Amino acid sequence: MGYSKVSRGRQPQASSTEACTAAFNQTIRDKKFTAAGRQEEETRMQLSGTTTLLGLIGSPVAHSKSPAMYNYCFRKFNMDCAYLAFDVAADQVEQSVKAIKTLHMRGANVTMPFKTTVVPYMDRLTPAAETIQAVNTIVNEDGVLVGHNTDGCGYTQNLRRNGIEVAGKKITLIGCGGVGSSIAVQVALEGAAELAIFNLKDKFWPSIEERMEAIRKVAPNCVLSLHDLADQDALHAAVDHCDILSNANMVGMPPLENESNIKDPSWFRPDLIVTDVVYAPTETKMLREAKAAGCKTCGGLGMLLCQGAEAFRLYSKGLEMPIDEIQALLYD
Repeated sequence: MGYSKVSRGRQPQASSTEACTAAFNQTIRDKKFTAAGRQEEETRMQLSGTTTLLGLIGSPVAHSKSPAMYNYCFRKFNMDCAYLAFDVAADQVEQSVKAIKTLHMRGANVTMPFKTTVVPYMDRLTPAAETIQAVNTIVNEDGVLVGHNTDGCGYTQNLRRNGIEVAGKKITLIGCGGVGSSIAVQVALEGAAELAIFNLKDKFWPSIEERMEAIRKVAPNCVLSLHDLADQDALHAAVDHCDILSNANMVGMPPLENESNIKDPSWFRPDLIVTDVVYAPTETKMLREAKAAGCKTCGGLGMLLCQGAEAFRLYSKGLEMPIDEIQALLYD
């Protein structure tokens, strides 16, 4: 199994087969498919006996645009692969991961709520995934399942696409859940000088403290600190001190689209870079207010696309996803 090209050679067919094919193609043209629907239909028409399977594991998954995104890329690069979404129950996670080996799948993305659940079933973890004990991409390397976490890479690659490097920067991060933890370990691994993390002091606080210790071990040169988000004086001081401010919690997305973790817009200044992981809406209240103050801003859609691009690079052994094309196709 692998990345063999789909044969494009014309095969001799009986006239009745040609008639059926022509009728089917006309039906396809007559239907008013969405862009994603057209991709799905075309992908089904290209399946062969050598097609390599990839997929998405999670629940729910019906809303996901991952199948459209990856299948578009497979066609663009003439790869004999197909990507499907699998809605998996909690008691089926182990069997689902084992199926990656059994079915010789190239890999799978993992979404909520199973990013931590799949960890025990990996044969190997990358440093970022091991540090935060969360996996969102599984790659089958000749029968060895390698667990990756591309969320943090997506964040830093999106910054890079906007001319921003995290090495040597002082960063204030609001929120240290799944995505926030991924960002925290990645910026630390990529050489951030300081990282101040703010989170609500709730029942998850002890686990955040454990993650902080794990990050210190893999990135000892990054100065880490953890603060209660309720401490507005500490947050103000951190924003004044930092180069990059990043929101990584749900404030800014519905039903909190009219809220911001920065209550006083006067905290923003023109030399501050402000980022948000929220991608719907594409521009949150925090980003709007930061932009009005002259800050450079980066929304969450770029991160979403970049983490998918990193997973595609891993699956394809180095190919670059056409991010701008995917954004125009699925999100604009």
